[in-house]
Amino acid sequence: MPARHQALRRAVSHLLHNPMTLAGLLVILLLATVACSAPWLATHNPLLQDLSQALQPPSAVHWFGTDEYGRDSFSRLVYGARTTLYIVALVTLVVGPVGLAIGTASGYFGGWVDALFMRVTDIFISFPSLVLALAFVAALGPGLEHAVIAIALTAWPPIARLARAETRSLRKADFVAAVQLQGAAPLRILLRHIAPLCLSSVLVRLTMNMAGIILTAAGLGFLGLGAQPPSPEWGAMISAGRRYMMECWWLVAMPGAAVMLVSLAFNLLGDGLRDVFDPRS
Repeated sequence: MPARHQALRRAVSHLLHNPMTLAGLLVILLLATVACSAPWLATHNPLLQDLSQALQPPSAVHWFGTDEYGRDSFSRLVYGARTTLYIVALVTLVVGPVGLAIGTASGYFGGWVDALFMRVTDIFISFPSLVLALAFVAALGPGLEHAVIAIALTAWPPIARLARAETRSLRKADFVAAVQLQGAAPLRILLRHIAPLCLSSVLVRLTMNMAGIILTAAGLGFLGLGAQPPSPEWGAMISAGRRYMMECWWLVAMPGAAVMLVSLAFNLLGDGLRDVFDPRS
């Protein structure tokens, strides 16, 4: 236990002393804080329309201007952080366990189990994630929950491939042979001995996948297949503002900058975690 605590302290120290990783972590913490504090941070009701204030430029009253319905863009951006965090959290909670379970089972049992799971994985990987998500949303219908399901269905294959590779390198290890000789069942070996050793690599991959999840969610929202009006969502805000972007640049620039900044933050954090958990570093 002390050794584990010491390793954790070293990892935290490495993350905090890497300025790019620290910047990404701070942006993600800021996103979570904004999402949790949206009712107190928002200066206006994000759904309240006032056509007399439509397309107002940034000012002391409306910090990021207003949209075509007179709604405050800053307040909608703040509440849109909730939608983004909701999508990222749900997709991660689904994709992590599913990808880990499929990958470890495939790598440990091999044979027809491996062939079946990997052929299904190859089918999903062969399509661009956004195109496949569009197909699933078209089948399920537009909506935030359906967008989460569609993104989750397209995001698990890389996790499964990574977990399979890790498991194949571990299944012939001496400690696995020892617990097999003691009569441990395959399920116990997977849950107690192999899956925990795959968690670090899966965590890094999930963190780096979050940028793609955000971009896919914004793409679905831009096409009107994600969160439905009048709910604030960054991709939908960009879609609505593109008709006025030449005269009212803030309608596209603010949500676009938010998508770019949060995606970059997750990539930077993923790079830092990879450096920490990479045994060669």
